[in-house]
Amino acid sequence: MAKPYSSSHIGMVASSFTSMRLSGQLKQQLVNLLTEEITRIVPEMELATLEATPEKKTLDDATRTRLNYNRTRELMIQEISKVESVGSEAVQACVAHLESLLEKIIHSAEKQAELDRVNTIKPRHLEAAIGPQVDQNVSDKNLSSQVEEDVLDAHVKGSALTPNAIRGIAKSFAGMPITDDAVEELLLLYYDVVDETEENIRKHAQLGSNPAAFIQSIDRMRELMMLGWMRRMLKRASHEARERGYKRIDVEQLVLLDPFE
Repeated sequence: MAKPYSSSHIGMVASSFTSMRLSGQLKQQLVNLLTEEITRIVPEMELATLEATPEKKTLDDATRTRLNYNRTRELMIQEISKVESVGSEAVQACVAHLESLLEKIIHSAEKQAELDRVNTIKPRHLEAAIGPQVDQNVSDKNLSSQVEEDVLDAHVKGSALTPNAIRGIAKSFAGMPITDDAVEELLLLYYDVVDETEENIRKHAQLGSNPAAFIQSIDRMRELMMLGWMRRMLKRASHEARERGYKRIDVEQLVLLDPFE
């Protein structure tokens, strides 16, 4: 019989989604919940697998085709230079990242095809979506911005920023840790900017014929802008910290920055 997850392992995984401490009893409850979910979902996946391919002998994801695990791992091993091997967690993270990036690229190219009023996505639509040099190197400057947003999405769940998310963003984009006080200050600044932006939207919406649609459209733009704002603030703060010989971002660096710049 398979061993269940250890409560400490589930606790470590769950702690990445919150800044609060998790009690020992809660961790065990989470183990039970996840085990029960496996009991529920595996038979459903089994039926879906056989409905899609009756002769199939291996449980599969019948909802869609995923990137090949082994091939992804081999490609990752080819790129490492400072460690000796690639763990399963790293492969899973890379697969999730690549699939998310692929989804963004396809959606962008699809919009370009719709503008052409055609039902086939062609190279010109891809080039228009992410830049003219994609056929030469998918990691060039135009695509790198897509990758940055994808990494950011991994830290930001839904539309709310959490302290834990900001710590992850700081590590990814600023290249250094951030103190708890600085996280709190940055969140306050963030929502100050959000409030002022929303107020400006309301003022301008009064001039339009459809304020609700206008606000909805601007809100989507504002969400993108704010993610960029968070990245810029952290990069600027990390620059200030390095200039002063610090190894982490603190409130001292944030107060030097104009959040509305």
